Amino acid sequence: MQLIKNWFQRYLSNPQVVILLTLLLFAFVFILFTGKILAPVLASIVIAYLLQSIVRQLEHLKMPSLIAVLITFTLFLAVLLLLLFYIIPELSKQISQLVPQLPQMIEKGLANLQEILQSSRVINEEQILEITNNIKSEISNYGQSLLVSISSSIPDIISLIVYVVLMPLLVFFFLKDKDVLINWVRSFMPADIELSNTVWLDVDLQIGNYVRGKMVEILIVWITCYIVFALMGLNYAILLAAAVGFSVIIPYIGAVVVTIPVALVAYFQWGWSSDFAYLLVAYFVIQGIDGSVIVPLLFSEVVNLHPIAIIVAVLFFGGLWGFWGVFFAIPLATVVQAIIKAWPREEVDSAQ
Repeated sequence: MQLIKNWFQRYLSNPQVVILLTLLLFAFVFILFTGKILAPVLASIVIAYLLQSIVRQLEHLKMPSLIAVLITFTLFLAVLLLLLFYIIPELSKQISQLVPQLPQMIEKGLANLQEILQSSRVINEEQILEITNNIKSEISNYGQSLLVSISSSIPDIISLIVYVVLMPLLVFFFLKDKDVLINWVRSFMPADIELSNTVWLDVDLQIGNYVRGKMVEILIVWITCYIVFALMGLNYAILLAAAVGFSVIIPYIGAVVVTIPVALVAYFQWGWSSDFAYLLVAYFVIQGIDGSVIVPLLFSEVVNLHPIAIIVAVLFFGGLWGFWGVFFAIPLATVVQAIIKAWPREEVDSAQ
């Protein structure tokens, strides 16, 4: 018991630490239990936070605050309309074209696998048939579960329509009345929150740099892949390019996983040909440029995290909050790192 008492006295005797932990616990519980209900509000806060950098840049050019907000909001609406009326319909169209061809692709892939297994002479024909039948069964089960999930997501589509109407309004007011809202939130907090402010300033720098850099990286990779895939005549170019672009959200794992559909579509379109080889070479060149040039340029100011910490953060926060948890896994990990960095151990030790 004395050991536990000493630990509490060493790390939790500072009132600033108690305030910081209380704020973090409240934020975590609030998002955990109200995240689905207030999803459009939270998403609007994230979007407004990202757009705030554009507002600040315009204000630095001596532009009035309201005019800067209106210009930024107009750009946001233009991008939103582009997504709703071109990119998303095009993605849906290519998905609807790809789904009917999946059984044929699967059959062709299983036939090739059967030929490879027969040529290897390691297993007999009965075992080969058993393997292929098991694969067909698993694919069939997965397809049925996919249809069930699509049919059950119809209410989500209705909710999405509501979000599309609500979120632009929320984003506008979060941008326009940012100072008023921040002052209102601060009115509920203790007057002395020096440690919390220190952590927030560090987190704000890291999250702002990371999220804005990640959005730019997604766009660069997406557009580059689309241009390359379209010029080479690859089927479902915009769909595969979007998958490659969003794969950068998940470090290490995303690049490996998205390579499979790109290679499969190219193989079923061209087979073992020079076109297939050229496409893979171009794809891996893009991945190499992204990892060795784009990422260092965009994230030079972001705190470096160990790969194990990144993978653990992706698994943990992705399990809690799905896509948004995966997207913000690294920023949330930097929050933990900033807290550890700012924790007043030496002050507590010297007081004892």
